[in-house]
Amino acid sequence: MQLFFGHLQGENILIDAEEGHHLAKVLRKSPGDIIHVIVNDDNFYECTLTEVGKKVSVARVNKVIPGTSNPSYQLHMFVSPTKNIDRFEWFLEKATEIGISEVTPILTKHSERKNIKLPRLEKILLSAAKQSHKTKVPVIHEMISFTEAMKRVQNGYFAHCAEGEKTPLKNVEFKEETINIFVGPEGDFSEKEIEIANLKGLKMISLGKSRLRTETAGIAAAHTVSLLHSED
Repeated sequence: MQLFFGHLQGENILIDAEEGHHLAKVLRKSPGDIIHVIVNDDNFYECTLTEVGKKVSVARVNKVIPGTSNPSYQLHMFVSPTKNIDRFEWFLEKATEIGISEVTPILTKHSERKNIKLPRLEKILLSAAKQSHKTKVPVIHEMISFTEAMKRVQNGYFAHCAEGEKTPLKNVEFKEETINIFVGPEGDFSEKEIEIANLKGLKMISLGKSRLRTETAGIAAAHTVSLLHSED
């Protein structure tokens, strides 16, 4: 099923220029064709294309189909973007396929990347959501400092490589509505950042015995949460 992204407006769905260009110029769709659209809710929409325009295309809703591939949980990952942005983009793509709700890039003491291009990352998330037949697209926020991230969360799980008592993520019993997981940069979180997270009350976790790259750790965390919820 080829999916497009649009905005629900009454009995119609409006599709923006970029999606509309792919629809019309690449796939050669025209008025009267049946298409399937997501609008960032829990459903797929089977529609008849009624108008193809340069700025907006319009599709009339024929049928609403409940989605089944969205995760039953809310996973918000705080991840320090990698120096090689391709690796961070790979993480976003694969984590979307597995199931995440939000991503907040964080700037830590050892971070090697200080900025990101949000529009490009949003396109990657949208593409991955459509490819994996998700009806909801994960939200990615602007990059914030580690200090600001600590202010925004009340609870969560903190993955790091330093010595100390840690609980394997696979042994955690999640009870919160939104699961917040922190993954550090290639140089790991600093001792001070680990101390701050401890004082905040975040649970120190491990993702296995191997030392993982940032993007691998993020995928391992997302997949573990997905597996644990599939057993509920």
